[in-house]
Amino acid sequence: MKRNALVPLVILVVIVGLLWAAVHNLRERRLQMEQQAATHVDLIPDNANAPAAQGSPGSSSPDTEDAEPDLRGKMAPAFTLVSLDGKKVSLADYKGKAVLINFWATWCGPCKLEMPWFIDLQKKYAAQGFTVLGISEDDGGKDEVQKFATKIGVNYPILLENGAAGKAYGGVEYLPTSYYVDRGGKIVAESAGLISKDEIEANIQKAMAGGGAPVPTPVQTAAKPAGGE
Repeated sequence: MKRNALVPLVILVVIVGLLWAAVHNLRERRLQMEQQAATHVDLIPDNANAPAAQGSPGSSSPDTEDAEPDLRGKMAPAFTLVSLDGKKVSLADYKGKAVLINFWATWCGPCKLEMPWFIDLQKKYAAQGFTVLGISEDDGGKDEVQKFATKIGVNYPILLENGAAGKAYGGVEYLPTSYYVDRGGKIVAESAGLISKDEIEANIQKAMAGGGAPVPTPVQTAAKPAGGE
């Protein structure tokens, strides 16, 4: 009787072991997929003979045939989009400032990781003539984007893509995708995929250093009281 009772127990232990192994393997695969989604991917030139050293050390790149065009060293394509508050915003409005153009979406995991960094860096460098322009690639409508931006405390303009901006930049195949524009309107750095906050800040500093002197901020003088001299 004892031996007969032991057989079902052994079978149960084996089944539990197989189920645990299956669950463990599934978790490992999900973790690998999440890590791949957050991998730093640098854009590379269409020219297959371009030096690989243009990317960041230790970074990986997408296949050349799938890569977005390399716009570094070129003037940033102009665009005019509508912001969350209904205003028309053009890249030309920020002439003389350094701009980080960030294509993102509320459903993009890596985008959600880097946006709090943008918020911090906006606070840090806004007074020096810098701004982030977030271009939403969401199809869910303005309300969904507004809700998300409010929840995380976005402190820079969020613009609603109309298909023209991404097309002007060669077609945005990866999210997030960012372009760093110097004060003269030239793209000095670009990235597709998640990169570190330190790399983002280094690119911002590079953008602020290029393109000439910053546009001076108008000095506001206190108004004299009525009847004063």
